[in-house]
Amino acid sequence: MFDNKSIFITGGTGSFGQKFIKTLLESHRPARIVVFSRDELKQYEMQQVFNDPCMRYFIGDVRDANRLVQGMRGIDYVVHAAALKQVPAAEYNPTECIRTNVNGAENVINAAIESGVEKVIALSTDKAASPINLYGATKLLSDKLFIAANNVTGGHKTRFAVVRYGNVVGSRGSVVPFFRRLIAEGADSLPITDPRMTRFWIQLEHGAKFVMKNFARMQGGELFVPKIPSVRITDLATAMAPNLPQRTVGIRPGEKLHEMMISRDDSMNTIEYDDHYVIKPSIRFVVQGDYTENALGERGKPVREGFEYMSDSNGDFLDIDQLMKLDRLTR
Repeated sequence: MFDNKSIFITGGTGSFGQKFIKTLLESHRPARIVVFSRDELKQYEMQQVFNDPCMRYFIGDVRDANRLVQGMRGIDYVVHAAALKQVPAAEYNPTECIRTNVNGAENVINAAIESGVEKVIALSTDKAASPINLYGATKLLSDKLFIAANNVTGGHKTRFAVVRYGNVVGSRGSVVPFFRRLIAEGADSLPITDPRMTRFWIQLEHGAKFVMKNFARMQGGELFVPKIPSVRITDLATAMAPNLPQRTVGIRPGEKLHEMMISRDDSMNTIEYDDHYVIKPSIRFVVQGDYTENALGERGKPVREGFEYMSDSNGDFLDIDQLMKLDRLTR
């Protein structure tokens, strides 16, 4: 579905954006891929790797509504990956986080509608489910904006959906590169926030392919959640450095012991498919879709009442051997 289409990616120089573009170029022949980000150095470095004739690089910030409209002219599909994501930085700079993650989301929505974009998928996070930190709260607001945007398109064809997933293996600022740096520097132990801590775990390639597949699946208004494994933080540390002791340093402000992707309160709106869940919108749209069957003809069924999707009660955990293999593959 991406052949001869134009795709626009906000935050396109990030870990996800680069993997998404690599996957896209390997499997399709898009007419144009527009990388939209505010860091000219990252764009310069990315151009040395991604220099296909279809590539375009736009300097811009999602806070700039006019620049988004300029960049989206003639665009068919939008992936919104730009965000301020570091939990401590968001707690210390709340207004800046809101301006990017909430006001920026609204700007992306308005630009997509004005430009006649066909489909938009916004990336979310497990921290948006029952958030306890500002980053999670802003992403929850962003999710709500994108879902509700399906009601304000008027006569335009634009449809919006959201993809939510957990920690991405090896992404910038995540625990894996942090542990790798400590190991390379000769650390005598690895810091563990809490030995009970668990997280959802997804590889970048899986995340990119999941987003691509959901462009074909979506009707508008869905929040897609992949079925992915969990990890215990102690198992991850053991897999990466079997001979190093672990020391408990305590949970950081705004951090959870376990992450959630679907809350108990969302169970009444959740549909289970073979490899993913869909949280259908709680509001009624002008055009109401049947979310038990998607645009690919795949069928799902409602989950039981009181269902929740938590990293600690997930039935799928990666063991130490699997994590060791994964660590080698992602180096």
